[in-house]
Amino acid sequence: MPEHWVRAVCRELGLAGDFDVDQQLDVARVVAHKVERRAAPVTTFLIGVAAGRLGGDHNAIREASQKIIALAREWEPPAA
Repeated sequence: MPEHWVRAVCRELGLAGDFDVDQQLDVARVVAHKVERRAAPVTTFLIGVAAGRLGGDHNAIREASQKIIALAREWEPPAA
């Protein structure tokens, strides 16, 4: 992923940009494969919302991301 893009987006949104990009890509990858491809961007967005509420605490964001990866790995879709 071009780091220039991430830095440009952070500048436009007024963000520090010191988050773990690889971690969020891991979340997206696991969710896309284990849950549904379309769920990946929404999931990473929700982690971003949680990150804002967590005040940017990197440890809390890492823990939240790990919880979501574990949830996705165990995910069984509800019966129709």
